[in-house]
Amino acid sequence: MISELQKFLESNFFYLHPGYTPLNTVVFGLVLGVAVLIILRMFRWLKKDPRELLVPLLPFIFLGSGARALVDNGIYPLTHLLVTPGIYILVGLTAITTLLISVKLEKLYGWDYRKLVFVTGAVLSIPNIISMQKINPVPFFSVLGVFLASAVLLYIIGIKWELLRDRMNLYVVYAHLFDASSTYVAVDLYGYAEQHVLPSAFTALTGTALVMFPLKIAVILMALYAIDRYVEDSGDSDLLKLVIFILGLAPGLRNFLSLSMAV
Repeated sequence: MISELQKFLESNFFYLHPGYTPLNTVVFGLVLGVAVLIILRMFRWLKKDPRELLVPLLPFIFLGSGARALVDNGIYPLTHLLVTPGIYILVGLTAITTLLISVKLEKLYGWDYRKLVFVTGAVLSIPNIISMQKINPVPFFSVLGVFLASAVLLYIIGIKWELLRDRMNLYVVYAHLFDASSTYVAVDLYGYAEQHVLPSAFTALTGTALVMFPLKIAVILMALYAIDRYVEDSGDSDLLKLVIFILGLAPGLRNFLSLSMAV
């Protein structure tokens, strides 16, 4: 007979029950906060600009999001290491290890650490690419069309907005617009359900996932404004923006790939 405590644990804690609950969301946030503090200290020690890793880390983002999408479509097995947060912890640790080794190799042999990080992530992503055999063009181009329309509109607005003249800031907002686009297409056009607690509540309240666009833009712009205004160290500022960029692109790419591979 299952005890009440066991039922509670199985329905709430991420290590026994993968998915999103209010308690899981709080736990994920706390773990992420601690991880960011550790990474901040690591970059101060490495003396590298996090802005330089925006492109080199893209294959690692694809690695995690692609694996998660392949689980969604039954191509990869459903295991704790391949769902949130396991897959992102695994990929995150792999990316950090790759970064540390690449920086060391740069010091020893003069190799560009950014290229080493990019190539390593690309090689690790090959199984994902091979496994993505069928892509449905309708949702694929639907997401891209919605994203491009919103990105162009934001770019026009941002021309005279000092906050968005910083390319890093613009890329961060673009990442979250991509996430909003994939969520809107999946939920409103294909009947998918939003998993995250707060977005799910706002979507249910308004009856449409279009609410993700103003919601994300408002929250991300406030975060970027706060970082630019109150974080004095440029390295710390760029790292925080890099983290926010990944938090937008990773789930957006997972939704996009999962939807595009669905028949």
